[in-house]
Amino acid sequence: MKFLDSAKIYIRSGDGGAGCLSFRREKFIEFGGPDGGDGGRGGDVVVECVGGLNTLIDYRYQQHFKAKTGVHGMGKNRAGGRGADAVLKVPVGTQILDEDGETMIADMTEVGQRLVLARGGNGGFGNAHFKSATNQAPRRVNPGQEGQERTVLLRLKLIADAGLVGLPNAGKSTFLATVSAARPKIADYPFTTLNPQLGVVGCDGREFVLADIPGLIEGAHEGIGLGDRFLGHVERCRVLLHLVGADTEHAGKAYKTVRRELEAYGGGLADKPEIVALSKVDSVDADTLKQQAMRLKRAAKRAPLQLSAATNLNVQKALRAVLAEIDAAAVADAAETAAAAVVWAP
Repeated sequence: MKFLDSAKIYIRSGDGGAGCLSFRREKFIEFGGPDGGDGGRGGDVVVECVGGLNTLIDYRYQQHFKAKTGVHGMGKNRAGGRGADAVLKVPVGTQILDEDGETMIADMTEVGQRLVLARGGNGGFGNAHFKSATNQAPRRVNPGQEGQERTVLLRLKLIADAGLVGLPNAGKSTFLATVSAARPKIADYPFTTLNPQLGVVGCDGREFVLADIPGLIEGAHEGIGLGDRFLGHVERCRVLLHLVGADTEHAGKAYKTVRRELEAYGGGLADKPEIVALSKVDSVDADTLKQQAMRLKRAAKRAPLQLSAATNLNVQKALRAVLAEIDAAAVADAAETAAAAVVWAP
């Protein structure tokens, strides 16, 4: 299935049904009076967050969605039925933006979350509604109110606990395939990963979601390579696992290149907790490994983990470090929420 993380759609809610002009006509009843019913309300356009989806491919070939018009009123004081809603199902992590692409309407982060994007028009009044002592045979009815229409943008940002970043061929896909049941494409050429991949990782009896995105190169924020658009999928992560390949030309420069792209992208990525690891250590000799580790340590200002997904060297150690950062971020979020509740308490 093709991965699609953005879509532009046109929506329109249903018009209200028209009121009915009718009079009661029965044998032996000379002045039956008005009995026209009201029209039904038009259907709404509703966005619903559901599980089991991880792409916006459903909106690739259909971009126009319209709710049903309300049923017109009928005689014998019968009101029209409500029009059917148009329900748009989106995956968890979908952001809904106005047509300008900047104004946030909603952020769908929980399964079952629903939002009415366009409300249906009210139904019109039938002539029975206008009956009065001075106007006992009204011939006035209201048409249904028109529905609302608008254009919105859907942008998917995958929800994961941790994210993998690094240059192309840094070993990210191999690491994800080793620690989870995900099966990303693995090859010995750059940009093997073209779309974000998610995997559920088990560590010490616990699980977390790990995201792998296409590699970054220098100038990605200017559109070079695959660009930095996919960085949006790690914006929600609590921690980044930064892999630097030991077989790269200069581990320190490779690290700084990715850090510059994270800072240029913004979104708070440069401020997230980061675990630095020198990957693919089995692919170089001992002297090269020592030199690359020293270069990376100077660039990152910390001692990097040395791991190899192919031989499982220090893989569990890296996962435990990621899990510790996730727990620390969760504790910080809980403390912040509690502090906010105290401030706003009556």
